[in-house]
Amino acid sequence: MPYRPPLVPYETFVADPPELPVRAPGEGGTAVVSRAEVAGTDPHGVTFKAALADGVTTVVRVDAAGDGVIRVRLAEDPQARSRSARAVPLVHPRTHPATVTVNDRYVRVAAGAVVAEIQLDPWRIRFLRPDGSLLVEQDPGTVDISGRRRTLPFGRSTADGVRLAWHESFVAPGDERFVGFGEKFTPLDKRGQRALMWNFDAFGSESDRSHKNVPFYLSNRGYGVLVDSGLPVQFDVCQSTHSAVQILVPDDLLDYYLLAGPSPAEVLDRLDALTGRPYLPPRWAFGAWISSGFYPDSQQKVLERARRIRERDIPCDVLHLDCYWQVAGRWSDLRWDAEAFPDPAGMLEALAEQGFRVCLWMNPYLMTDSPRYADAERAGFFLRRPDGSTYVADVWHGSYPASAIVDLTNPAAVDWFSGLLRPLLEQGVAVFKTDFAEGVPADAVAHNGMTGVELHNVYTLLFNDVVARVTEEVAGHRTVWARSSYLGGQRHSAQWSGDVNATWPALASTLRGGLSHGLSGVPFWSHDTGGFHGTPEPDLYVRWSQFGALSPLVRLHGTTSRLPWDFPAEAERHAVAALRLRYRLMPYLWSAAVRAARTGAPMMRALLVDTPDDPTAWTTDLQYRLGTDLLVAPVTDPSGRRDVYLPVGDDWIDAATGERHAGGRYLSVAVPLSRMPLFVRRGALLPLVAPDATVGDGPFRDVTLVSWGAVDGATVVHDVDGDTFIEAVRDGAELRIRTRGPLQVGQLVLAGVGDAGLPARSLLNGAVVTVVPFAGLFSAQG
Repeated sequence: MPYRPPLVPYETFVADPPELPVRAPGEGGTAVVSRAEVAGTDPHGVTFKAALADGVTTVVRVDAAGDGVIRVRLAEDPQARSRSARAVPLVHPRTHPATVTVNDRYVRVAAGAVVAEIQLDPWRIRFLRPDGSLLVEQDPGTVDISGRRRTLPFGRSTADGVRLAWHESFVAPGDERFVGFGEKFTPLDKRGQRALMWNFDAFGSESDRSHKNVPFYLSNRGYGVLVDSGLPVQFDVCQSTHSAVQILVPDDLLDYYLLAGPSPAEVLDRLDALTGRPYLPPRWAFGAWISSGFYPDSQQKVLERARRIRERDIPCDVLHLDCYWQVAGRWSDLRWDAEAFPDPAGMLEALAEQGFRVCLWMNPYLMTDSPRYADAERAGFFLRRPDGSTYVADVWHGSYPASAIVDLTNPAAVDWFSGLLRPLLEQGVAVFKTDFAEGVPADAVAHNGMTGVELHNVYTLLFNDVVARVTEEVAGHRTVWARSSYLGGQRHSAQWSGDVNATWPALASTLRGGLSHGLSGVPFWSHDTGGFHGTPEPDLYVRWSQFGALSPLVRLHGTTSRLPWDFPAEAERHAVAALRLRYRLMPYLWSAAVRAARTGAPMMRALLVDTPDDPTAWTTDLQYRLGTDLLVAPVTDPSGRRDVYLPVGDDWIDAATGERHAGGRYLSVAVPLSRMPLFVRRGALLPLVAPDATVGDGPFRDVTLVSWGAVDGATVVHDVDGDTFIEAVRDGAELRIRTRGPLQVGQLVLAGVGDAGLPARSLLNGAVVTVVPFAGLFSAQG
């Protein structure tokens, strides 16, 4: 098991991963590719015939899968594919022309920004930049002084004659950094860690267990590696030996892609080109989501909550109803608790009139006490045990009754499940929170013949696909609010980090998880503002609200209330002010979201995305850029103090004070509870609107444009009626700003400009305008 704290009983779960066997000392079983011969070439690549050390003949295929993308496959059967592909394909490779060169010793496959150079005898692949410099190379196998193997190079391993895993190893220079692997809550640079691709019900965000795994990583040397497999792939990132990254794939083949950059943004663009572009949620989803909390609810309470939100002028677009919209002990049978909610249609209509959309909690399990269980069980709609009986599992870890798991490989079960969702959407529900889906046991058997090991990780993709599809059919969008995911899951926006503890350290580790997930091709991420488990102290509630308000998406949710008025008046005031700041920034946030959907680069950007040549950026994991122009440093300590690193290449302006700071250095800051450390890139053009009760569906109106520094700059504001290009030119004492597009800028503001830097004249689209004084983002947000 991967989770073994010292002197504490092992925590086990019905859906824990299987372990690979450990061979006895001196026992063989590792067979590597030592040499190969060319079997054929074509316009896209080369096929090789290779004999492993145990005499088994294998096929190696190296070809271009896009500009800057090389695919490498090793298998006994050239037609082999991942066993998880029986449920859903994870990667959608394209054929791409390659330049293939063959001689007696070497073969070269060039795919634009990357070249694979293959040495035939002894076998070795080196991946090169077009100028011939090295990106990364295979590790041929390392042994220690006694001759024992320390790395598992290109080949496979068996035990008792059974193939256990294919493997690959890459040389890792001492200064190489590695990020990605999905939503991992450990330090951003994964060097020295072992990342297991297995979706866990993670019980928080403070370990290496994750609800969302992505078998992909980025290197600071300008490339990424993507493994096409839904099985429990392991990445030994310089843990067993500090000199190599080792990849173990317990599947029917080894199938991976080398993605060249050189920048992280270019690698992420190529990743999403292979696995699917992110889905852009509707604009209302970027407003605040406020939850009932994890305690019994009722129609009366929901309506009262809505009334108080509007009465207290708290911005909110979505009301989330958690488990208790259903009868307790009968989750998740997707039926209203008729006693607590006697008129759900009337309630939904009343909420819609107040500008609220409603989200309902659900999962793909069904407790055996549900009236729907017997008929569904007889129809074969659930996963089975090897003996053919229905698999009833403790997916709630003993806290609630055992449940069956809907078999989403069974078309009839999918139709039945969709049929339970459709009436709710037709009734007026806007969106579903798709919880759990990490609970497929390893020994389960699916309708299509897949084992639980083969299905476990990709089950979440099937689950979210079903819910997204029926939501689109009725509501016209594909948004879900998902806890678990896997490779390609960026098509399911949005995702949140799960059941995090309401503590200061958990806030920090949650942030690390969001940055890692963003570096795995998933731009629209969120977390339970205030923490999920427990009740946050008031200062933590405020600090988490500030972090949530400046996250890609924001939801207030926990086991106890996260309603602002259930905290002291000062905490309520500061938390609501943070939400109002978010709504003021909506033109900027929406524009960043549109760009993220088009490119795959995250909204919440680890510093390395924009400054990859800055070594500090690859290890800085408690702050981020939101879009390209805002630098956000959540407070993770009750003292209100922290160090903030200002990225190289720009000057940065304190959003509260207007003070200017040079990039490439640390600041030690102490901020009052009323604000968080927030900096704006000098030269940014920031569009703001007055905060309203909801985000709204129409174009942004009465936009205030803030020029930070009154210097040259440019931006694009995306809106429902088109894109607007904005350019600022500073010419001596004159500042000229021109807009091209439908956005109507009502006033111009200058920020972070000292008296000596003020322009004598400011023009907006050729007309002289009076510049409005600006006292800082935080002072104006209330």
